[in-house]
Amino acid sequence: MILEIQKKVAKDEFEFSKHATDQSILRDIHVDEIRQAFLNGEIIEDYPNDKYGPSCLIMGYTVDKRPIHIQCSYPSRILLKIITVYEPNSKEWIDYKIRRR
Repeated sequence: MILEIQKKVAKDEFEFSKHATDQSILRDIHVDEIRQAFLNGEIIEDYPNDKYGPSCLIMGYTVDKRPIHIQCSYPSRILLKIITVYEPNSKEWIDYKIRRR
């Protein structure tokens, strides 16, 4: 599934939810950084039964090695929907990939 997501991102076939737009502004995460994180990212959590539709959480790095988490829809949509985006807190994540319990 990550390859399908990356293909959509590479072809600019994605959109931001209002929440993702707001969060990217508040957290100073630029569109280019989101693209970078998508293109080298990996799926770290899967939410097939999410109330807003199937989605997954991707973790990737910017070219400056900034870790970014992106929750997005499955690539079966015409446009991949970015639901939220944030820089993960190392106190809450092991290697930014596994939630601390």
